[in-house]
Amino acid sequence: MKNVGLIGCGAIGTVLAEAIERKLVVCDELILFDFDVPKAEQLKKALNFPTTIVSSFDELLKRKPAVIVEAASQQAAKDYVPRIASAGIELIVMSTGALLDLNVDMTKVHVPSGAIGGIDAIASAALTGDIQVTLTTRKNPKALETQDKQPKIIYEGYAEEAARQFPREMNVAATLALTVKPSRVKVTVIADPNMKRNTHEIAVTWKFGEMLLRFANDPHPDNPRTSALAAWSAIKLLQTLLKQ
Repeated sequence: MKNVGLIGCGAIGTVLAEAIERKLVVCDELILFDFDVPKAEQLKKALNFPTTIVSSFDELLKRKPAVIVEAASQQAAKDYVPRIASAGIELIVMSTGALLDLNVDMTKVHVPSGAIGGIDAIASAALTGDIQVTLTTRKNPKALETQDKQPKIIYEGYAEEAARQFPREMNVAATLALTVKPSRVKVTVIADPNMKRNTHEIAVTWKFGEMLLRFANDPHPDNPRTSALAAWSAIKLLQTLLKQ
Protein backbone atom coordinates (compact mmCIF):
# COMPACT_ATOMS: atom_id res chain seq x y z
CA MET A 1 0.00 0.00 0.00
CA LYS A 2 1.12 3.52 -0.75
CA ASN A 3 -0.26 6.00 1.75
CA VAL A 4 0.32 9.75 1.84
CA GLY A 5 0.80 11.67 5.07
CA LEU A 6 -0.19 15.32 5.17
CA ILE A 7 1.04 17.72 7.86
CA GLY A 8 -1.18 20.80 7.76
CA CYS A 9 -4.76 20.99 6.52
CA GLY A 10 -4.81 24.61 5.36
CA ALA A 11 -4.94 26.03 1.85
CA ILE A 12 -2.14 23.97 0.29
CA GLY A 13 -3.09 20.82 2.17
CA THR A 14 -6.68 21.14 1.00
CA VAL A 15 -5.69 21.51 -2.67
CA LEU A 16 -3.48 18.45 -2.35
CA ALA A 17 -6.23 16.41 -0.67
CA GLU A 18 -8.69 17.41 -3.38
CA ALA A 19 -6.22 16.24 -6.03
CA ILE A 20 -6.07 12.86 -4.31
CA GLU A 21 -9.86 12.80 -4.17
CA ARG A 22 -9.97 13.41 -7.93
CA LYS A 23 -7.38 10.65 -8.47
CA LEU A 24 -4.84 13.06 -9.94
CA VAL A 25 -2.59 11.49 -7.34
CA VAL A 26 -2.87 7.72 -7.01
CA CYS A 27 -2.49 6.35 -3.49
CA ASP A 28 -4.39 4.08 -1.10
CA GLU A 29 -5.01 6.29 1.92
CA LEU A 30 -4.55 9.87 3.08
CA ILE A 31 -3.35 10.42 6.65
CA LEU A 32 -4.01 13.87 8.13
CA PHE A 33 -2.15 15.52 11.00
CA ASP A 34 -2.86 19.06 12.18
CA PHE A 35 -2.71 20.59 15.66
CA ASP A 36 -6.00 22.26 14.72
CA VAL A 37 -8.04 19.06 14.89
CA PRO A 38 -11.33 20.67 13.75
CA LYS A 39 -9.54 21.79 10.58
CA ALA A 40 -8.45 18.21 9.89
CA GLU A 41 -11.97 16.95 10.63
CA GLN A 42 -13.46 19.51 8.27
CA LEU A 43 -11.15 18.42 5.48
CA LYS A 44 -11.90 14.74 6.06
CA LYS A 45 -15.66 15.42 5.89
CA ALA A 46 -15.20 17.04 2.48
CA LEU A 47 -13.56 13.89 1.08
CA ASN A 48 -14.93 10.55 -0.02
CA PHE A 49 -11.41 9.14 -0.33
CA PRO A 50 -10.18 6.84 2.50
CA THR A 51 -8.81 9.29 5.05
CA THR A 52 -7.53 8.89 8.61
CA ILE A 53 -6.81 11.61 11.16
CA VAL A 54 -3.95 10.98 13.57
CA SER A 55 -3.63 12.79 16.89
CA SER A 56 0.15 13.02 17.00
CA PHE A 57 3.22 13.17 14.82
CA ASP A 58 4.48 9.94 16.35
CA GLU A 59 1.31 8.18 15.21
CA LEU A 60 1.84 9.55 11.70
CA LEU A 61 5.37 8.10 11.61
CA LYS A 62 4.20 4.73 12.93
CA ARG A 63 1.88 4.39 9.94
CA LYS A 64 4.93 4.64 7.64
CA PRO A 65 3.41 6.54 4.72
CA ALA A 66 5.23 6.30 1.41
CA VAL A 67 5.42 10.10 1.22
CA ILE A 68 4.78 12.86 3.75
CA VAL A 69 3.96 16.40 2.66
CA GLU A 70 4.71 19.24 5.07
CA ALA A 71 2.24 22.04 4.35
CA ALA A 72 2.03 23.68 7.76
CA SER A 73 4.72 26.22 8.72
CA GLN A 74 8.44 26.77 9.03
CA GLN A 75 8.25 25.82 12.70
CA ALA A 76 6.51 22.54 11.86
CA ALA A 77 9.17 21.82 9.24
CA LYS A 78 11.96 22.53 11.75
CA ASP A 79 10.30 20.22 14.27
CA TYR A 80 9.53 17.31 11.98
CA VAL A 81 11.89 17.29 8.98
CA PRO A 82 14.87 15.81 10.90
CA ARG A 83 12.76 12.97 12.28
CA ILE A 84 11.16 12.19 8.92
CA ALA A 85 14.55 12.26 7.19
CA SER A 86 15.94 9.89 9.85
CA ALA A 87 13.01 7.53 9.28
CA GLY A 88 13.88 7.30 5.58
CA ILE A 89 10.45 8.45 4.41
CA GLU A 90 10.13 10.50 1.23
CA LEU A 91 9.28 14.07 2.25
CA ILE A 92 8.01 17.10 0.34
CA VAL A 93 8.70 20.37 2.17
CA MET A 94 6.55 23.39 1.33
CA SER A 95 7.98 25.65 4.08
CA THR A 96 11.35 25.67 2.36
CA GLY A 97 12.75 28.50 4.50
CA ALA A 98 13.13 26.04 7.38
CA LEU A 99 15.65 24.02 5.40
CA LEU A 100 18.10 26.94 5.46
CA ASP A 101 18.54 26.38 9.21
CA LEU A 102 18.56 22.59 9.22
CA ASN A 103 21.46 20.21 8.72
CA VAL A 104 19.79 17.01 7.59
CA ASP A 105 20.34 14.26 5.06
CA MET A 106 18.56 15.60 1.98
CA THR A 107 18.51 12.25 0.16
CA LYS A 108 14.74 11.87 0.56
CA VAL A 109 13.84 15.51 1.22
CA HIS A 110 12.28 17.13 -1.83
CA VAL A 111 11.60 20.79 -2.54
CA PRO A 112 8.89 21.56 -5.13
CA SER A 113 9.40 24.44 -7.53
CA GLY A 114 6.58 26.28 -5.74
CA ALA A 115 5.37 29.53 -7.25
CA ILE A 116 8.16 29.70 -9.83
CA GLY A 117 9.84 27.57 -12.50
CA GLY A 118 13.17 27.33 -14.24
CA ILE A 119 14.82 25.82 -11.18
CA ASP A 120 16.48 23.13 -13.31
CA ALA A 121 18.14 25.75 -15.51
CA ILE A 122 19.23 27.87 -12.55
CA ALA A 123 20.63 24.82 -10.75
CA SER A 124 22.55 23.84 -13.89
CA ALA A 125 24.03 27.33 -14.23
CA ALA A 126 24.97 27.33 -10.55
CA LEU A 127 27.30 24.38 -11.13
CA THR A 128 29.76 26.78 -12.77
CA GLY A 129 30.09 28.63 -9.46
CA ASP A 130 29.79 31.96 -11.26
CA ILE A 131 26.18 33.03 -10.80
CA GLN A 132 24.18 35.91 -9.39
CA VAL A 133 20.40 35.84 -8.89
CA THR A 134 18.08 38.77 -8.24
CA LEU A 135 14.50 38.14 -7.16
CA THR A 136 11.94 40.93 -7.22
CA THR A 137 8.61 39.98 -5.66
CA ARG A 138 5.49 42.12 -5.83
CA LYS A 139 2.40 41.26 -3.81
CA ASN A 140 -0.75 43.00 -2.71
CA PRO A 141 -0.28 44.47 0.80
CA LYS A 142 -2.91 42.03 2.10
CA ALA A 143 -0.59 39.14 1.25
CA LEU A 144 2.22 40.82 3.18
CA GLU A 145 0.07 41.94 6.10
CA THR A 146 0.74 45.64 5.51
CA GLN A 147 -1.57 48.59 4.94
CA ASP A 148 0.40 50.44 2.26
CA LYS A 149 -1.70 52.60 -0.07
CA GLN A 150 1.13 53.14 -2.55
CA PRO A 151 3.78 50.74 -3.90
CA LYS A 152 6.48 50.43 -1.27
CA ILE A 153 9.68 48.42 -0.93
CA ILE A 154 9.38 46.59 2.37
CA TYR A 155 12.52 44.49 2.13
CA GLU A 156 15.88 44.61 0.35
CA GLY A 157 18.60 42.16 1.17
CA TYR A 158 19.49 38.51 0.74
CA ALA A 159 17.29 35.46 0.35
CA GLU A 160 18.09 33.82 3.65
CA GLU A 161 16.94 36.82 5.69
CA ALA A 162 13.91 37.37 3.42
CA ALA A 163 12.75 33.84 4.17
CA ARG A 164 13.16 34.45 7.89
CA GLN A 165 11.34 37.79 7.91
CA PHE A 166 8.50 36.48 5.72
CA PRO A 167 8.28 32.77 6.64
CA ARG A 168 4.94 32.21 4.92
CA GLU A 169 5.23 34.66 2.04
CA MET A 170 8.77 34.20 0.69
CA ASN A 171 9.35 30.49 0.20
CA VAL A 172 10.37 31.41 -3.35
CA ALA A 173 13.42 33.19 -1.95
CA ALA A 174 14.30 30.14 0.14
CA THR A 175 13.93 27.81 -2.84
CA LEU A 176 16.34 29.95 -4.85
CA ALA A 177 18.74 30.09 -1.89
CA LEU A 178 18.71 26.29 -1.72
CA THR A 179 19.34 26.09 -5.47
CA VAL A 180 22.38 28.39 -5.40
CA LYS A 181 24.38 29.79 -2.49
CA PRO A 182 22.18 32.05 -0.30
CA SER A 183 24.76 34.82 -0.62
CA ARG A 184 24.23 34.77 -4.39
CA VAL A 185 20.51 35.59 -4.20
CA LYS A 186 19.47 39.21 -3.70
CA VAL A 187 15.81 39.92 -2.92
CA THR A 188 13.50 42.92 -3.16
CA VAL A 189 9.95 42.63 -1.79
CA ILE A 190 7.41 45.25 -2.87
CA ALA A 191 3.95 45.75 -1.38
CA ASP A 192 1.85 47.07 -4.26
CA PRO A 193 -1.91 47.68 -3.89
CA ASN A 194 -2.22 47.58 -7.68
CA MET A 195 -1.13 43.95 -7.81
CA LYS A 196 -3.86 41.34 -8.07
CA ARG A 197 -1.40 38.51 -8.65
CA ASN A 198 1.72 37.44 -6.76
CA THR A 199 4.51 38.33 -9.18
CA HIS A 200 8.08 37.06 -9.11
CA GLU A 201 10.77 38.31 -11.49
CA ILE A 202 14.06 36.42 -11.47
CA ALA A 203 17.14 37.81 -13.20
CA VAL A 204 20.12 35.48 -13.49
CA THR A 205 23.61 36.22 -14.72
CA TRP A 206 26.03 33.36 -14.96
CA LYS A 207 29.31 32.41 -16.61
CA PHE A 208 27.83 31.69 -20.01
CA GLY A 209 24.75 33.87 -20.28
CA GLU A 210 21.69 35.43 -18.72
CA MET A 211 18.14 34.42 -17.84
CA LEU A 212 15.04 36.45 -17.16
CA LEU A 213 12.02 34.66 -15.71
CA ARG A 214 8.67 36.16 -14.72
CA PHE A 215 5.75 34.49 -12.97
CA ALA A 216 2.41 36.12 -12.21
CA ASN A 217 0.24 33.77 -10.16
CA ASP A 218 -3.25 34.09 -8.78
CA PRO A 219 -3.12 33.90 -4.98
CA HIS A 220 -4.92 30.99 -3.40
CA PRO A 221 -8.48 32.17 -2.66
CA ASP A 222 -8.25 30.99 0.96
CA ASN A 223 -4.74 32.27 1.58
CA PRO A 224 -3.48 35.34 -0.34
CA ARG A 225 0.06 34.73 0.94
CA THR A 226 0.24 31.55 -1.14
CA SER A 227 0.20 31.28 -4.93
CA ALA A 228 -2.07 28.58 -6.29
CA LEU A 229 0.85 27.29 -8.37
CA ALA A 230 2.73 26.34 -5.19
CA ALA A 231 0.13 23.72 -4.31
CA TRP A 232 0.07 22.33 -7.83
CA SER A 233 3.86 22.02 -7.88
CA ALA A 234 3.58 19.80 -4.80
CA ILE A 235 0.93 17.70 -6.52
CA LYS A 236 3.20 17.17 -9.53
CA LEU A 237 6.11 16.19 -7.32
CA LEU A 238 3.90 13.84 -5.31
CA GLN A 239 2.80 12.12 -8.53
CA THR A 240 6.44 11.52 -9.41
CA LEU A 241 7.44 10.15 -6.02
CA LEU A 242 4.52 7.73 -5.82
CA LYS A 243 5.44 6.24 -9.20
CA GLN A 244 8.92 5.30 -7.98
